[in-house]
Amino acid sequence: MEDLAEYHGSISKKQAEDILNSTGRDGSYLIRDSLSSAGAYCVCVLCDGWVYTYRIFNKDGLWTIEMAPGMKERLFRNVSNLIAAFKMPDQGISFPLLYPVNKPKH
Repeated sequence: MEDLAEYHGSISKKQAEDILNSTGRDGSYLIRDSLSSAGAYCVCVLCDGWVYTYRIFNKDGLWTIEMAPGMKERLFRNVSNLIAAFKMPDQGISFPLLYPVNKPKH
């Protein structure tokens, strides 16, 4: 995960919301550690002024994302493939992942 520029590490939900709201662009997204589910991550995406959060889990070496009820679970070899699939509309999340918000370099 650390090799993805849009991975922000252990930031809070509020910090993620502030970062995404500052972009003002629907489809802006970042990835952070899940603070409530050990070993999971969250994809946070901006849509109409709201930030929607979806957990990403590793299941037996494959990655999956928490989606809307009734959507078929999809498994991916890596997080980059998962992100690429959710750049398309109507994939079971609120808004396509269009604009990665990269972690600032220190």
